[in-house]
Amino acid sequence: MRKLLTVLGSHPGGRSAMTCRYRCGDACFHEAPNTSGNEYVGDVIARVLSRRSVLRAGAVAGVAAAATATGACSAGSAGALSAGDADAAKGKPAKGLRFTPVEPNTDDKVTVPEGYGQNIVIRWGEPILRGAPDFDPKKQSAKAQKGQFGYNNDFLSLLPLDEKEAQEGGGKRQLLVANHEYTDENLMFAGYDADDPTREQAEIGWAAHGLSVVVVEGEKGTGALKAVPRHRLNRRVTATTAFEVTGPAAGSKWLRTSEDPEGRKVLGTLNNCSGGTTPWGTTLHGEENIDQYFANTAKVKDDEHRKRLERYALKGTETERKWERFDDRFDVVKEPYEPHRFGWVVELDPYDPESAPRKRTALGRFKHEAAQPRLTGDGRPVVYMGDDERFEYLYKFVSSKRMRRGGSRADHEHNMSLLDHGTLYVAKLTGDSPEGEIDGSGELPAGDHEFDGRGEWIPLATGDESHVEGMTADEVYVFTRIAGDKAGATKMDRPEDVEPSPRTGRVYAALTNNTDRGAAGKARPDEANPRKNNKHGHVLEFAEHGDDPAARRFTWRLFLVCGDPEDPGTYFGGFPKDQVSPISCPDNVAFDDYGNLWLATDDGQLGFHDGLFGVATTAGSRRGEVRQFLTVPNGAETCGPLIQDRRVLVSVQHPGEIDGASVEEPASQWPDGPGSYVRPAVVSVWRKDGGDIGV
Repeated sequence: MRKLLTVLGSHPGGRSAMTCRYRCGDACFHEAPNTSGNEYVGDVIARVLSRRSVLRAGAVAGVAAAATATGACSAGSAGALSAGDADAAKGKPAKGLRFTPVEPNTDDKVTVPEGYGQNIVIRWGEPILRGAPDFDPKKQSAKAQKGQFGYNNDFLSLLPLDEKEAQEGGGKRQLLVANHEYTDENLMFAGYDADDPTREQAEIGWAAHGLSVVVVEGEKGTGALKAVPRHRLNRRVTATTAFEVTGPAAGSKWLRTSEDPEGRKVLGTLNNCSGGTTPWGTTLHGEENIDQYFANTAKVKDDEHRKRLERYALKGTETERKWERFDDRFDVVKEPYEPHRFGWVVELDPYDPESAPRKRTALGRFKHEAAQPRLTGDGRPVVYMGDDERFEYLYKFVSSKRMRRGGSRADHEHNMSLLDHGTLYVAKLTGDSPEGEIDGSGELPAGDHEFDGRGEWIPLATGDESHVEGMTADEVYVFTRIAGDKAGATKMDRPEDVEPSPRTGRVYAALTNNTDRGAAGKARPDEANPRKNNKHGHVLEFAEHGDDPAARRFTWRLFLVCGDPEDPGTYFGGFPKDQVSPISCPDNVAFDDYGNLWLATDDGQLGFHDGLFGVATTAGSRRGEVRQFLTVPNGAETCGPLIQDRRVLVSVQHPGEIDGASVEEPASQWPDGPGSYVRPAVVSVWRKDGGDIGV
């Protein structure tokens, strides 16, 4: 494989200044808000290097289908290979990944494998609701945007419709749910003045945030999808939609404002990143970089309150979008507790357009990347979560109530309460190997060439009971980061999407990057983050003790250490590095029916556009093989991957978001070509011969 050139930008990790400003409020430029003395995962990993010899090309470690009696990840298969694994052992890629990998590129388009087709499902601004006009970039209004597909689509979920609804489209209709993470006003409005935005522009931004629910219809004979505008189930949720606050922190004094003295009703949702789909038919949505929307933290006179805000990365005075000029709730001097009403997991019932979305306080408040549940053996949901910031923590929530599988209204109402009752945990990782074998290059240590260890889930709160000394239960839920500090949780490198494999039960956490690793005064390089200036990220794999999602103990290992395969400091599950697609900055996680892990990348640092990659995870000689399925256009990020038998969906987020770009000077012509606005959109990809993906 040819040598890859690493291209660095002016911002940490090479991300454009525009993306940093609008998506996460320059999170990489401020000091990481976690100043606790808690152990850093890199230091943990650096001590875990002793137990097993690496199994190199042709003799690669697999993961057992079930945990051993001690809960350890096994180095070998737990039984006979499946038919797919048997094929892999004969030299074929894993089933589900049998496509010609896309070459890394910088093309201003969505590039898919040979023999595959694609179509745009829906773009920013396309009408969803009845009465909404067609998109006209020169006649944008808040009223129109409230009925149109929002901006910067991220998480995607496709849900079945009942037979009557589905048959309206010949049995091809489904319900698509999408997050809209943030707005980039420079690419939305011609002549935009960042120093003096108008009220109308601010209100369009509020309406372009949030969620969209839209019926989609499949095309006969292909995997193409098209939106069904103005359907009765279509819905927009925005930054001004009424939400209910539920769970143990509902009504807390920390959530009360002048407009909501009871602390139980919130207007809107902000910065919805990834999410999850529940077994009971609802969707979950993670509020992430909420700090960038709130002004004047530096002017807060109450030292204790200001410190709490700063722990959530709120800082400075004026915000980028300047919404505080048009609504006092975005000014923390005027509304001190309004920021506490964001940073939650939202649950939506997509089948009921009149239902109020709910903010689930039992799942804690932090920068939620996603929330994907699985069920325990007795039917209780467990939700894994990552806090997407440098040196933050991994969490899980274990419900105390069992899901009902009936279809009655009573069953539905019961299931809509599952995420309000249970225990919130934070992760602590420990190692059992000597220190001193990590040199900062990322090369496998000389001892045993294995990255692994053990961990425990530390309880933070159960209902109204706090397990953290010196904090009440509602303080734990509202200030979960501080609770994690006090509990001694392990600092991680930007934990983003965390999801369990529906086939093996193993849980995979994407840790996107941390350019502060090894910097002066920061934690030194380690085994899970084995490089200084960790700009490529890695993937952590862990197994719950006894394969029980509610277990208090787990074991972990590094599955991927991303970057240039020719770099000695990369690792691909033991698979030969000269046979993988290069991957950098893993972000969103998904699975196919064969147990393959699919990774979407965010601002990869290998000089090529971001993409979607499939990775074999099950036992067999192909474990760790990375194969690139698609790439996205100039400036874009790959988001929301959804893998079906005959269709792959992705969100193409912030195309053209490159420093200096504007409506007048676009950096991309996607999706509609020269002379048109650059527009985020959802894309469907399928095999032209009508066959299953990757088989």
